[in-house]
Amino acid sequence: MQSVLDMLTSGVHDAKNQLFVAESAVVRAEMEHGIVLDEARFAIEHAARRLQRVLTAYRCERDLLAPDIGIVHITDLLDELRLLNDAHLRAAGLTLDIACAAELPPWPMDRELMLDVLSNAVHNASRYARTRVRLRAGQDAEGLHLMVEDDGPGFDTTDAEEMTRRGLGLYVARAIARAHRRGDAVGRLELSNGGALGGAAFRLVLP
Repeated sequence: MQSVLDMLTSGVHDAKNQLFVAESAVVRAEMEHGIVLDEARFAIEHAARRLQRVLTAYRCERDLLAPDIGIVHITDLLDELRLLNDAHLRAAGLTLDIACAAELPPWPMDRELMLDVLSNAVHNASRYARTRVRLRAGQDAEGLHLMVEDDGPGFDTTDAEEMTRRGLGLYVARAIARAHRRGDAVGRLELSNGGALGGAAFRLVLP
């Protein structure tokens, strides 16, 4: 008998295949009719990532999350995040800034999980930002800091424990941060208001 995880994995895979078919149809329409459907493609890709996030949440809840840790160049990670999100933000009239501390070393992390978590944070920021969203990366004695900031009104509460009970994205983000460990140090999620742009600030700290 299939386990619940097997059935969920199969269902998510089938749903993502259907979304891929829809995305292919959008691309054909763009080519045949000379139109640009960036927002349609973004919506399809976002839905596919959300499906994957549901599966990740189940793994987190069952203590089955096993990050695939590799060495990641931070500038490459930020560049890929720009490619994933820039068109959507421009369509919303927002500017995406990237600020990366000079000479950041490559860092051990699960690249795909980080891309998903940070893309979701950028998407959430875009819903509340007035004019801009900023991706920042820096390092201190505690580890690598990956931040998403906006110039919106900020969080109504910065209590991460409470916020992770409100939505799937923050729940998964905190679990993924905690799954990144080095010795006794454990990754964490921090939420604050103010930040470089004066609005909400989402921060992952990876040891």
